Amino acid sequence: MLRQAAAKTPHKTAIICGEQQVTYESFDRSTDALAHWLIAQSLTAGDRVAIHWTNSIETASLYFACFKAGLIAVPMNNRLKPPEIAYILQHSQSKLCFSQPDLAPLCEEIRAECPDLRHLHTSLPRLDGAATAPLPEAGPENVAAVLYTSGTTARPKGVMHTHVSLTGSTELMAALGIDDTHVLLATTQMLHISALACVLLPSVARCATVVLMPMFDPAQSLDLVQRWRVTTLLCLPAMLRFVVEEQGRNPRDVASVRLCLAGGDTVPVNLQDRFRALFGCSVRELYGMTESVPITTIPEDGPRSGSVGPAVSLIETRVITLDGKLAADGEPGELQVQSPANCVGYWANPEATAETFQDGWLRTGDLVHRDSDGYFWFDGRAKQIIIRCGSNISPQEVEEALYHHPAVLEAGVIGMPDAALGERVVAFVALREGLSATEEELRDLVRGRIADYKTPERVFFLDVLPKGLTGKVQRRALKDMALASPEMSMGASA
Repeated sequence: MLRQAAAKTPHKTAIICGEQQVTYESFDRSTDALAHWLIAQSLTAGDRVAIHWTNSIETASLYFACFKAGLIAVPMNNRLKPPEIAYILQHSQSKLCFSQPDLAPLCEEIRAECPDLRHLHTSLPRLDGAATAPLPEAGPENVAAVLYTSGTTARPKGVMHTHVSLTGSTELMAALGIDDTHVLLATTQMLHISALACVLLPSVARCATVVLMPMFDPAQSLDLVQRWRVTTLLCLPAMLRFVVEEQGRNPRDVASVRLCLAGGDTVPVNLQDRFRALFGCSVRELYGMTESVPITTIPEDGPRSGSVGPAVSLIETRVITLDGKLAADGEPGELQVQSPANCVGYWANPEATAETFQDGWLRTGDLVHRDSDGYFWFDGRAKQIIIRCGSNISPQEVEEALYHHPAVLEAGVIGMPDAALGERVVAFVALREGLSATEEELRDLVRGRIADYKTPERVFFLDVLPKGLTGKVQRRALKDMALASPEMSMGASA
């Protein structure tokens, strides 16, 4: 893809980061040289190379150099702590690690615990020109990247994507209309599947331009949109909320934006409405996971408030009820997927691979229902559903109701054990600065929008809600906090 882009548009800007710009021709030539250098470090096809860097031209270069050299890129989130870094380096048996200078001390701290790690580099080598010798041809089914993702297990799992599955993601993204006129802003880190497979690779495939932010900042995001006439935004919902807040306070010229993709969690309807009012275009919710992205997306001409849209073309889906039957329209169940973007399993974890992939289908672990027109509606994670008096309650549905209060900035809903009810509904909210709300006010709001049995028994106020590495509100952390607090874990209020 990169070689084709360099041949077609050699002098076009491929990547912008800060004041740095690199053309397609230059990017292709420099990554060829870096690929040859990696091979010269006595690395062989299939060896793992860890990338511990924020969004940068260096990160993009390391990805493509690994792809060209037949090596496996192992990106590591820049917010990880030393024990988490040690686990990934040990589990992947990475031979080299490239760590940003200010992040490198974290790797140095645990380097002795990683016997397979030969070298820790804090910069890319200075290479003059491109080598002329041919590079090895990586087979399409070879693993190209292992992305570690945290889930319901104690240890993160290494999601294996091949050259085929990453190319599959690129082909699916083409359906969104990305072409060489687009300028895409990656607010999320390229160490996640979203920015890698939904921004960097599709941009290269379509000869578009990528603008990278080393770290997310809502004000800087809007400055970059205005400066570079960004056409396409990719945000996590939590990030999108802060971008919308900033645009409301200090408007920029955002007339160039024609596509906004938001995924990684549900996008509250009121947030979508506010974005549309401020930016003049709709949010196209993009549902996917590290194992496969995209899976569904909101059509440009057919949004349905609260839906994550129909499946992207070329994807087969089915909904399986909790008792293992094919769900009828409107009936909730687990979404399962067959897609050209499906990963091939988990690195060195055959048990998890067998559990997730059954009969050729990827089990997403997400509960949805599908309407008669093929639109999917997200009902929550299978392991996060609250069961109160035998009735299933989606945390997202309660959170959505809470977001209709103008003072609510963030909301997280969990189930707490209860001897009489099985579980009771408990909500946590963070309020917008300068605005206020009471517990009873929020409970009355929810009661007015959804069934009484879904109304939180308690609402607790926090300055900020705990979030994971991707910006999602961590319900597990909220539950741990509640269980540890006598006030929060006490019986339901009257």
